[in-house]
Amino acid sequence: MGLIVGLDIGGTTTKIVGFDKRELIGFVRVQASDPFTSASGGLGKFLNVIGKNLSNVDQIHATGVGASQLDGDLFNCRTLVVPEFDCVGLGGLYLADLDEAIVVSMGTGTSIVAARGKKVNHIIGSGVGGGTLQGLAEKMLNIEEFETISGLANQGDLGMVDLTIGDITTAEIPGLTADATASNFGKLQDLARAEDIAAGIVNLVFQSVGTASVLAARLERLDRIVITGNLSLMPLGKKVLDGFSNLYNLTFLIPEHAEFATAVGASIIGNQTL
Repeated sequence: MGLIVGLDIGGTTTKIVGFDKRELIGFVRVQASDPFTSASGGLGKFLNVIGKNLSNVDQIHATGVGASQLDGDLFNCRTLVVPEFDCVGLGGLYLADLDEAIVVSMGTGTSIVAARGKKVNHIIGSGVGGGTLQGLAEKMLNIEEFETISGLANQGDLGMVDLTIGDITTAEIPGLTADATASNFGKLQDLARAEDIAAGIVNLVFQSVGTASVLAARLERLDRIVITGNLSLMPLGKKVLDGFSNLYNLTFLIPEHAEFATAVGASIIGNQTL
């Protein structure tokens, strides 16, 4: 089998990777005003980046919310629409080099699947994700750029925003540390800076997703959780999940290229040699 291209098509952003002779190549992201333009422009950019042309493409595997808007084959290349949850699970396992795990895709919202080999089961989804983060930041801080929010959050003090266990009791609570969050935004101070509020927003989103992920891991009797999607790039988010690892004795992993995991899953789905 020749070059297989995987497309993860969002509303306006498409991520593209490819498999060629068992090698993962590409990692291209493009934005456009609509899914079809984003996908077609992304494919062209991807081929330019890897130095190949359409004749080298054997198949295109498309997934994501925008995949349904593809009408037939893309540029006359055989194009298959593949299940998104399967792509999330397979891509997360491949990038983390694991045989089984809970795989979490943090995009506009969040999806959580249990992946064991090539078998993927959707566990639950959540409306809390990147859309939540950007919406709250836009309303509270008049900022919506992902990189700006992340940069501010890295400099924030959660003690100005969140109520902790240590704030409400001096008694020892089994299984919880004094700095564990008792209430997100439960101690928002009048003097809280933009950086503090940004940190509180990031903490709220990642703790919400982390909690659901821990419950899914316990339900499925798995001890490793792979985080994928655009939000996996946030340094403070990783710090929050590291705290969850210690608190709940589970391993949260963010593999290299985690934001491309669903596209990776699309490119390898159905390939029995991998």
